[in-house]
Parts: sequence; C-alpha cells; structure tokens
Amino acid sequence: MAETLEQSAVVCGADLVLEGGGVKGIGLAGAVITLSDAGYVFPRVGGTSAGAIVAGLIAAYQTAGVPLSQLEKDMGELDYRQFMDKSWAERHLGWLGMADALVRQQGLYSTGYLHQWLHSKLDPIGIHTFGDLRITDDPDTSLPVQQRYRLVVHVSDLTRQALVRLPWDLPDYLLPHAAHASPEQRLAAMDAYPVVDAIRASMSIPFFFQPFRQITPDGECTWVDGGMLQNFPVTVFDRTDGQKPRWPTFGVKLSAQPPLNVPDKAVHGDISELLAIAHTALGEWNRYPLQDEGIGARTVYVDTMHVAATDFSITRDVQQRLFDNGRSAATSFLTAWTAVADATPTGVG
Repeated sequence: MAETLEQSAVVCGADLVLEGGGVKGIGLAGAVITLSDAGYVFPRVGGTSAGAIVAGLIAAYQTAGVPLSQLEKDMGELDYRQFMDKSWAERHLGWLGMADALVRQQGLYSTGYLHQWLHSKLDPIGIHTFGDLRITDDPDTSLPVQQRYRLVVHVSDLTRQALVRLPWDLPDYLLPHAAHASPEQRLAAMDAYPVVDAIRASMSIPFFFQPFRQITPDGECTWVDGGMLQNFPVTVFDRTDGQKPRWPTFGVKLSAQPPLNVPDKAVHGDISELLAIAHTALGEWNRYPLQDEGIGARTVYVDTMHVAATDFSITRDVQQRLFDNGRSAATSFLTAWTAVADATPTGVG
C-alpha cells in the first residue's frame, strides 16, 4: 500500500490537516471520505484534538491498506457518553466529587475509553508506534529525515509553554542532552513512541479531561489539547524553501466561513475582557487570516451547526447531520478547487 500511495500522490495526492473540535470531528470523517472517493490520497496527515484522532486513523488505514470508508463505521461506533466516565466520587458526591477530581487530577474525566478504542482500531492492523508510520519509500522527497512520518499531531505543553509537534519534537522530551544526540538516536526515539499516546495528549481538553503526563529526563511535562495553541495548523506541511510543491495541502475546518462586514465593537470591562481573551485564544478564527497565502482556497469549511465540542450526549441524528455536512462541504470544495487548480497552492515537498 505504501508504494501505491506515494506513486498516486504525485497525480492526485494532497497532504491533509484537520482542525480540532471534540464531537464535531464526525464532520471531518464525512469530508475526508468524500475527498477519498474523488480519488485523493494523503501522503501526510496532521491534526489537533479530534482532528488528531481522525488523522491518526487516516494515516494508519492508508499504511495498512484499509479503505477510508471505514471512518464512517468508526465514528458511528464511538460511544461518546463514555468520554464522560465518572469516578466513584463524582457519581456519589456530585459537585464535591467533581471538585475533588479537578484538584487532584486536574480534569473531570480520564481518556481511558479513547485509549482502549484507539488500540482496538490500530493494533489489529499492526500500527503501534510512529515507526510504523515512517515514510521510507519516497526517493524524491526533500523532507528532512526527522519529518518523514505520515502523521503529525499537535499538543500544548503547559510546562515548557510551547506547541509540540509529535513525533517531530519528541527527541527534546525523550533524550538527555537532545541537542547533542546523533540522528540515529533521535530517529529511534521518535520511532518508538506510541501513536495512541500522542493522540490522547492532543485531545486532552484542559479541565475537562485529565492532562497527559510526559516523563522526561529532567522530570515531567504536562501536555494538553493542542487546540489551546494551534487548533488549525494548516501550514504545518508547507514548504519554506520557495520551491513549488509536488502536491497541495488541504485543510478541513469545523466551522462555516467567517461572515463579512461585521460591525466592530470595543470590549469594555474586566469581565468582558477576560471572556474575550478566552474566546480569542480558543476561538474558531484564531491564528490565520484565511484569505492569506491561499489558505482559504484550500480549506474545506464544515458547518457544525453550533454543536459544542464537549456535547458528548450528542444524538445519532445530529451525528448523521454532522457527517452529511462534512460530505457536502467537501463536495462544494472540490468544485471550487477544480476552478482554481491552475493557481499555485502552498504545499509539501
């Protein structure tokens, strides 16, 4: 499958970046399946939070030769209520138990259910560590060796106050004196890291889920949802050497396109300012002016109907509508993309 993927990618390939959005990630699956049905394959896939979950499955399935139509079944099988599996104290002591969980564990719920579910998907097809997703059969690539992986997920590091790209940045966390490590040591550290752990860390929404604890040679780092710093890392695969890419990078965004000509209103008052800061940091339109650098033209905008990312009581009907909206958005995107195909998109080398 790997050889077929690389050969096909030159003709109808696109690297893919998926936005985070909790339960709204169902819309990502609909969009990706539609792109796949149109003949696209995805040499590299990046994502944050829910986007990391779907990205991990895409990278694994393409490597193992599993049709991406499997994503629809996967999303339908997820029991979202189990994401809110409460401890004994939370079940029996109510708010007191929840406060205890926040104080002692820094999050209301564990990510144990996701851990088990991901293993049930990846283990049977032989995908365990990033070494199983390493790109080894593309002789024409200009990528640095440490970036030759089919999957990249994003994590926010509260300890070092930094955005972490996994597996690219792993040597800095796993190796003592990483700057002096040999290339072989750095690759070995990345290859051995569990894919499931990276995805769990990326979707650990602060306070909602317990943070991921990454042991380092110097102690322990606290990792949480990558969306806190970069919810839509659409430029992660873009070339920086000024050369024309071999294929574009597509993004899938879990929100409709921003409205135009909205009146500007000043923020007044300390409470309003605090709320505005939070919304700016975690909002849907942070980080990129999407019209710049052709980003808007290569982005699929999925209407998620204002569903909350943490609405884990979401009904089957709403799940189906999110999936269908993803399909519809990708169909519209493909029509527009064909019209601008002669433009020079920014992408990977």
